[in-house]
Amino acid sequence: MNTEIRNFGPCKIESPAAYEYYTPDESKVVFKTVFETEDNWKEYLGSGAEFFEQAGPRKKIYFDPKEVTAGIVTCGGLCPGINDVIRGIVMELNYRYGVKRILGFPYGYQGLVKKFDHKPIELNPENVAHIGRDGGTILASSRGNQNASDMVDRLSLYGVKMLFCIGGDGTLRGVKEIVKEIDRRGEEISVVGVPKTIDNDINYVQKTFGFSTAFSKAMEAVECAHVEAKGAPNGIGVVKLMGRHSGFIAVNAALASQNVNYCLIPEVDFDLHGKGAFLDILKERILKRKHAVIIVAEGAGQKFFGKTEERDASGNLKLGDIGVYLKNSIQDFFKSEKIETNVKYIDPSYIIRSIPANPEDSIFCGFLAQNAVHAGMAGKTDLVIGIWNNVFTHLPIDIAIQERKVLQPTRSTLWRTLLASTGQPAHMVAE
Repeated sequence: MNTEIRNFGPCKIESPAAYEYYTPDESKVVFKTVFETEDNWKEYLGSGAEFFEQAGPRKKIYFDPKEVTAGIVTCGGLCPGINDVIRGIVMELNYRYGVKRILGFPYGYQGLVKKFDHKPIELNPENVAHIGRDGGTILASSRGNQNASDMVDRLSLYGVKMLFCIGGDGTLRGVKEIVKEIDRRGEEISVVGVPKTIDNDINYVQKTFGFSTAFSKAMEAVECAHVEAKGAPNGIGVVKLMGRHSGFIAVNAALASQNVNYCLIPEVDFDLHGKGAFLDILKERILKRKHAVIIVAEGAGQKFFGKTEERDASGNLKLGDIGVYLKNSIQDFFKSEKIETNVKYIDPSYIIRSIPANPEDSIFCGFLAQNAVHAGMAGKTDLVIGIWNNVFTHLPIDIAIQERKVLQPTRSTLWRTLLASTGQPAHMVAE
């Protein structure tokens, strides 16, 4: 795994940030931290171990702040904390580095394309001071690919020297295309990604902002489902949560609630019908306990919908609605079993992503924003700001988009804890 970070050249300008401590250029974060035997860690550390470059302010920087125009763009779906990141970038650029011209490009990558005629917004400490109170993004967003040449034309037109792209997997793929076009032209525009997804599924990034807020808000729906389930004979509460490829929101909401009996996620296969399958196990609980609460991630159970090549504007395969499908399957099954049930279905998807960040996420966003600025000022490019082993890192875009991070049930303490909390079987497939 090549974790080397690209630099435009040697940093020769003394940083005006006036920090008492700067991150040394050689500072690294070890990739692997758990070893089963002494021989394992000795062998690992002695054989060219893998490291990430540590993020943080450098004593010397590449760009002269007086000559810098910075740009910010927010892409993809909404997420709690985007405004906090925007605010953090503007505050760091202005107060610590003295950058006075900061442009926000509206409506995602569309804002970087002339034909859409979205005029950039001048950002300063005054007009971003309190935006963290609001959900969404003051710059708005969009999905879909744009031509990299058109986007770099726009950056060159406005004299942008560093671009901060706030977004998820699709946004980071767009970063890669922008970087390629900049390289083709031989220009020096630093492009830095800030990982944004409530699904928490960016490769080699320990956590992404918005995730904590999202599953915390999701708990409200889960608790409502529990009240509804307990409030009627054979009550069943079904909650569908976001998570196209990864079940992190679903699992964390279930653990935090402690009232969830079944959690269905994309990473763990399950059947609906047959002995040992989900509906058979659910029937046993209803007959015994008279109620049940179920969380299902949006990407779970997609095998029930067959193959599809239809994609959304971001290039993601369109998913079947597992929430509605599961609700209907439960109702049909118990009707065929001649068991009366009361099924309540809740889908809070857009509610959990459009609210302001909670305090934990808000603080985290500030750290990400500051480290993104430090990287840009040091002339680093083609990277995303990550966090690994609780240390902020510089992660090459190639590694970030190589694959999605997923929960690994066979060796995940998170999944093991979930099984203990819900009491559900580790496998719910038909015998």
